[in-house]
Amino acid sequence: MKDIEGKTFDVIVIGSGPAGFTAALYAARADLNPLVLEGPEPGGQLMQTTDVENYPGYPEGVMGPKMMDDFREQAKRFGADCRYGYVTDIEFEERPYKLTVDEEVVVHAKSIIIATGASAKWLGLESEQRLRGKGVSACATCDGAFFRNEHVAIVGGGDTAMEEALFLTKFASKVTVIHRREELRASKAMQNRAFGNDKIEFLWNSELEEVLGDEVVSGIKVKNNETGETSTLEDVTGVFIAIGHKPNTDLFKEVLTMDDVGYIQTKGQSTETDLPGIFASGDAMDPIYRQAVTAAGTGCRAALDAERYLAGQEESAEAVAQSHWK
Repeated sequence: MKDIEGKTFDVIVIGSGPAGFTAALYAARADLNPLVLEGPEPGGQLMQTTDVENYPGYPEGVMGPKMMDDFREQAKRFGADCRYGYVTDIEFEERPYKLTVDEEVVVHAKSIIIATGASAKWLGLESEQRLRGKGVSACATCDGAFFRNEHVAIVGGGDTAMEEALFLTKFASKVTVIHRREELRASKAMQNRAFGNDKIEFLWNSELEEVLGDEVVSGIKVKNNETGETSTLEDVTGVFIAIGHKPNTDLFKEVLTMDDVGYIQTKGQSTETDLPGIFASGDAMDPIYRQAVTAAGTGCRAALDAERYLAGQEESAEAVAQSHWK
């Protein structure tokens, strides 16, 4: 990393995953020589995913880590410099922007593409973490199709949990919603849809205590938080955690406009943020879709927006220079 100390880059991509690597690919093909600082989780959430079957171009499906390797290699083929660096500080007051990597290396950027993603919130159970990608998931849209005609459980009580529960009924024979309270936090409309679906059952005042299984999920233990009773559902083969996501945007707090959760808000249909030359992409700015293909699309848009911005800066500088010669 010391070899880039003090260098100024046209584009620095902060983060990786589908958004970051797609942004790097487009920026590299535009001869912008982007630097990609992949962050603490290189490859993003897909590194925790086994089979990806809903990304175009992979008709037989692909392992999440393999897909991210493909994305990285394609970006590198066109000149992207991909590094396992973590941005620990940015000075937003001056341009080019000054970034500190791993608390020691300083680089500068004429433009920045944020692709820091979002992290699913987990319950913190040892068994939950051990079986992630082996029957435990935080994305029903990504993994629901793997549980056709099976009994799955979903933890949560908000709109996201009900949306995912309803989605899972397309595949699963039964969906058990585990909620720690005696009523849902979801909107009335979502509640009515969930209550009206014969495949969905509810365990009220209940908490997931343990996910059973060695190699794959083979059941769950659930505790009633009023009675203290523990029960075992031995036929559950899939567990979906739907208690929310946290965008990885703390670095930009009080600098860029965000919603209440921390998703970066952009201007209109573009990926522009409040600051000139800083663009947001992927799950850091998308609280709705959170899919690999949509993240890649915003990465493409961010790179195109950055290219236009840099071209505009060059034109402005050239116009100023010409005015001095007159």
